Amino acid sequence: MLNEDRPTILPDLTAPMDEASWEKLRCDAQAASDVLKAISHEGRLMILCALTRGEKSVTEIETLLSQRQAAVSQQLARLRLEGLVTARRDGKQIYYHLTDDRAARIIELVYELFCAKG
Repeated sequence: MLNEDRPTILPDLTAPMDEASWEKLRCDAQAASDVLKAISHEGRLMILCALTRGEKSVTEIETLLSQRQAAVSQQLARLRLEGLVTARRDGKQIYYHLTDDRAARIIELVYELFCAKG
């Protein structure tokens, strides 16, 4: 159960709001939804988690996740499409890194809420 007395930064959707504010809120909600959909896959979540510690090659990511190159590449493609990661080529190796600090913050919060032992 939520503690209704705790402070929040969330808007009060029951309060009157002009059309421009509603439209901005809708656009922001769509952007958030797109990011959350992109990270809602276990493999993509693990890739993002690995990349919060810095740039990794595809080979390093494959090894970390114990997955084949095809599966890792498919997940990286989706993360690239959503603008969460970008690639850099160095010879035959391709390296990925996070492009959006919000993704790192979300991953850290998910870890705190679901993985960290207190």
